[in-house]
Amino acid sequence: MRWPSMSPWVGRVVRTVIVLGFVLGATSASSRWQPGATPLTPPGAAWLAATVLTLLLVHRFPLTLFLVTAASAFGYYASGLPGGPIIVVPTIALFVLTRQRGPLTAGITGSAALAAAYVVHVVTTRSFTLAAGAGFVVVWLIAVIGVGTAVRYQLDALAARREQADEHRHRLAEQERLRIAREVHDVVAHSLAVINVQAGVAAHVADRRPEQAKEALLNIKAASASALKDLRATLAVLRSGEDKAPAPSLAQAAELLEHARDAGLTVDVHGEAVDLPAPVDAAAYRILQESLTNVVRHADRPEHVDVRFERQRGTFTLRVRDDGRGTAQPTPGHGLRGMGERAAALGGRCTAGPVDGGFEVCVELPIEGEA
Repeated sequence: MRWPSMSPWVGRVVRTVIVLGFVLGATSASSRWQPGATPLTPPGAAWLAATVLTLLLVHRFPLTLFLVTAASAFGYYASGLPGGPIIVVPTIALFVLTRQRGPLTAGITGSAALAAAYVVHVVTTRSFTLAAGAGFVVVWLIAVIGVGTAVRYQLDALAARREQADEHRHRLAEQERLRIAREVHDVVAHSLAVINVQAGVAAHVADRRPEQAKEALLNIKAASASALKDLRATLAVLRSGEDKAPAPSLAQAAELLEHARDAGLTVDVHGEAVDLPAPVDAAAYRILQESLTNVVRHADRPEHVDVRFERQRGTFTLRVRDDGRGTAQPTPGHGLRGMGERAAALGGRCTAGPVDGGFEVCVELPIEGEA
């Protein structure tokens, strides 16, 4: 259960009430305990209360209210009324001023207030001699500004760390969103491309060659069943929040190649992909899947696909080349971007573009531990 957040005014009112009780109580008590002191009169209590109540607005006007409360405290002490802790009010105002505006503004304002108090002292007493308590006022000013500055820097550091943590969480969420988008795209796009081609074949030969149409429909059934299985596995992982789905592997590449053959392509495979690290194996599988999908969906009347697995010391290379006619430089879409992102995540690189007689995707993935 989440409790509703309190208004900032609640804290300000509570703080002001506590300070008011402390100032009135301590001043009243001191008037009784000090020998020869006059009791706290109603006008004096009203003066103290009015000074304390300005704290309700100190967060909005810290500079102005510091000067007002400092002048009020100075006048109260000079009036002959019972002494008390009224100095706590300008102390709070100076602290808030330092925290909000910084030590430079607070120092200049405090120094100006001390200079004004000294001028008033000289004018009223016609003496340039300072009282014994003048040194305490200077020390008080420096101490309050020092504490306020330390708190200001501490709060700034906390805010910076909180902002960095929020940015880190946002970056992780963005990476996870991109990962999910790539997975869903790879799972669905390949099977839908095969289904689209087979549906076209079935529609084309339905009247003349019903056996071939039936075969195409069976291929559609198999491809859709595979897509649903993979999509359910992906959604189950997303719902559970646990990455326990079986990792794709080039050991399953035969199924991808068979789908390409079902789409009417001849596929030649050169080399083997064995004993690859799991991240490299999974990324290579997805890139091979997307490359074959692009051949089926986008190549112009392709007939042949050449797949090559090459493993040199420290690097695994996958090449997928088709013989599509009139191939031009493609506009990067989700598939090409996804292949590049998968390769870059492992420190590799992926290039894709037209070559003599077709289109080629080449990806190089480093293998850790092999020099």
